[in-house]
Amino acid sequence: MAQPDSKKIFFENLSGAGKAIAVLTSGGDAQGMNAAVRAVVRMGLYVGAKVYFIHEGYQGMVDGGENIKEATWESVSSMLQVGGTVIGSARCKEFRSHEGRLKAAHNLVQQGITNLCVIGGDGSLTGANLFREEWSGLLGELVEQGLIEADAVQKYSALHIVGMVGSIDNDFCGTDMTIGTDSALHRIIEVVDAIMTTAQSHQRTFVLEVMGRHCGYLALVSALACGADWVLIPEMPPEDGWEDKMCQKLSANRAGMKRLNIIIVAEGAIDRSNRHITTDYIKDLVVKCLGFDTRVTILGHVQRGGTPSAFDRILASRMGVEAVLALLETTANTPACVVSLCGNQSVRLPLMECVQMTQEVQRAMDGKRFEEAVKLRGRSFENNLRTYKLLAHRKPESELPISNFNVAVLNVGAPAAGMNAAVRSAVRVGISEGHKMFAVSDGFEGFYKGQIKEIKWADVGGWTGQGGSLLGTKRTLPAKHVDKIAEQMRKHNINALLIVGGFEAFLSLLELLTARGKYDEFCVPMVMVPATVSNNVPGSDLSIGADTALNAITTTCDRIKQSASGTKRRVFIIETMGGYCGYLASVGGLAAGADAAYIFEEPFDIRDLQANVEHLTEKMKTSIQRGLVLRNENSNENYTTDFIYQLYSEEGKGVFDSRKNVLGHMQQGGAPSPFDRNFGTKISAKAMQWVTKKLVETFRQGRVFANTEDSCCLLGMRRRALVFQPVVQLKDETDFVHRIPKEQWWLKLRPLMKILAKYKTSYDVSDSGQLEHVVRNRPKELDASVAM
Repeated sequence: MAQPDSKKIFFENLSGAGKAIAVLTSGGDAQGMNAAVRAVVRMGLYVGAKVYFIHEGYQGMVDGGENIKEATWESVSSMLQVGGTVIGSARCKEFRSHEGRLKAAHNLVQQGITNLCVIGGDGSLTGANLFREEWSGLLGELVEQGLIEADAVQKYSALHIVGMVGSIDNDFCGTDMTIGTDSALHRIIEVVDAIMTTAQSHQRTFVLEVMGRHCGYLALVSALACGADWVLIPEMPPEDGWEDKMCQKLSANRAGMKRLNIIIVAEGAIDRSNRHITTDYIKDLVVKCLGFDTRVTILGHVQRGGTPSAFDRILASRMGVEAVLALLETTANTPACVVSLCGNQSVRLPLMECVQMTQEVQRAMDGKRFEEAVKLRGRSFENNLRTYKLLAHRKPESELPISNFNVAVLNVGAPAAGMNAAVRSAVRVGISEGHKMFAVSDGFEGFYKGQIKEIKWADVGGWTGQGGSLLGTKRTLPAKHVDKIAEQMRKHNINALLIVGGFEAFLSLLELLTARGKYDEFCVPMVMVPATVSNNVPGSDLSIGADTALNAITTTCDRIKQSASGTKRRVFIIETMGGYCGYLASVGGLAAGADAAYIFEEPFDIRDLQANVEHLTEKMKTSIQRGLVLRNENSNENYTTDFIYQLYSEEGKGVFDSRKNVLGHMQQGGAPSPFDRNFGTKISAKAMQWVTKKLVETFRQGRVFANTEDSCCLLGMRRRALVFQPVVQLKDETDFVHRIPKEQWWLKLRPLMKILAKYKTSYDVSDSGQLEHVVRNRPKELDASVAM
């Protein structure tokens, strides 16, 4: 695919020659830290800088010696999939003292290090900033003590700091997601899903305590992802008398034929008087008031452990590269910054602005200003809380608005994990808005056959964790049966449609839009929420189901690579799904540490294949034992998976042997990831609120009549924003032959994968983060934080 003319060639514009960068991990460990370390080392070496590990965090910086070692390309091999931090982390009291920081400065100057990449929480980053501010004074003291030469003060005059937030708590303001949070959510949801099966068997209530210190993010998002009955978080303590309300809710759920209850408690949960709420207190309360068989599970350090998720690997890799870019662009006057992700875009934020806002949250909670604390946590947190309340607590019938509108929900296209969470969300939000909700089975095929029935609040209980499509889904498009579908719309008096699906859903909306000219029944608000593992829907950077598929690919690649450990050198050729869209192959390759990924969007020929084989051969002759090559299923009709496997087998003779694996439909199956559950839940809730707004706007003279372009939309995530886009306006952005958008954001990540695989390639810095200021309350249209 042709690159934009504005493309900047990275290594011609910025050079790290003569620079020394050190990377350290500090504070509590988090999954994905190793991916960040790997990216910093390899990007640093790629630009010509010297890169150093500082082992054991600040303690290693103070102690010096063997703790500060020069890194090589090979020293970060095989660490992408490892949890924790292989370079170690330690709490260091000595660094908090002036004398400790003086020792640290001496050790850095001895190695010529003036660029620090710190991966840790707010305490670690605050310490780094203090160190930076004291730097020139520390060098002066070292000269006075005769430990360094006077000219070293000029030579190493400024210390540059860039931070990456590594913390499972996601308690750092200014960033949507911190490294490790998604993996911790994976651990929590795995446990909750397992507990739900045993709880259902015995009709038990389970009280689960999750980590997070004084931040309720993990508790809130896991409650949203599993449909918990009750959640307790420090930012928004329950109103006085909450004990009775909670018991009433649990009792009502049991009366509604639910066989289990799940209560999730953040470890820092408090009441309105700032008293700690313990899991044992809740257990005793439930047993005393309701007599339910109740158990307590404290997840503890399980949440910190295990392999990082695909999301954390990609986040950490992107941030590691961005950190090196930021270090190369800093001047003596540039403030210390953190690199982060806002929506789907890299950003750089002044470190101390983020730290100060993070500290303000705690002050607000201490002062019992809880609403302010929630706002300070950011729009993502606020949105999570609002959505949880909307979906978990059903209003009494007497309090519901009466709209007299009927809204139909259906799935169209191939199944994708997270579809059920989206349907549940749409149904419950619709009922809360006063609508009568109808479920259509088997997509438009079921629609024209009349497989339509009303769906109630309780009917979608327990749907969030279910894979596939419980409504049933088909690829059938509506055009052939438009008359029968119109008849069913008339029969059931359907006033609006919400479609959850992939490219077929997009095509369906275009066909229904055309049918408006003949059938007034289609002159109603219609909205689509993208859900497909292929992530090939125009108008949206992400689709429901793609994250689950990426995790399936990443986990399988880890296992496949591990199968070759202890054997001779081996290269694996892996085929992924996606149709003509190379998203899964490219981003899965980045997450799994692939050496190459062949896709349709980036044409390749026999010379490229030969160059890849030669590149792998060179790597295999050193210390690399395993290679990984991904191929999108439709990347090239002639260079098939079998062809590439045979080529690698022949050309690699004597150096490595090859194996192939077609992953197939395992990428579509399985329980949805926490990301897909929450993305599906919140994007669908937003879509249903749009439907309500449009129904009110277009209700005239006793009927709904909507025939404008903006009444038939796709809700998608674009960079930082969630945007409703008329589907007719997306036609020009779409390659209908190959069923992909003409421009795809993730193509800019491909050079990243190549750089991390030791290829000399160009890197586009036009999309890299620019230093911004922390915004307390972003405008509503920038609410891309819906993703998590």
